[in-house]
Amino acid sequence: MKLKMDKSGRIVLPKSLTERLGLGPDKELDAVEQPGGVLLRPVEQQPSMVQVDGLWVHRGTAQPGANWERVLDDVREERIRSVLKA
Repeated sequence: MKLKMDKSGRIVLPKSLTERLGLGPDKELDAVEQPGGVLLRPVEQQPSMVQVDGLWVHRGTAQPGANWERVLDDVREERIRSVLKA
């Protein structure tokens, strides 16, 4: 993906990319200088779902349009498969 910098040194990320990465206004990014370029990454790179004592727990803010019914169905199916393998 190619981006252009304006005369003030700003770049604009395409909407599809910002939506996929959960970026929005006032979202802080870390700029990490690397050989051959710069890596931009959200300051809070923590998964929204973590496993605590064998249960999935949501941490953070859900993205707009999150389909919780599907997420829960996926987690249930994964747990059923893991039990059947044992």
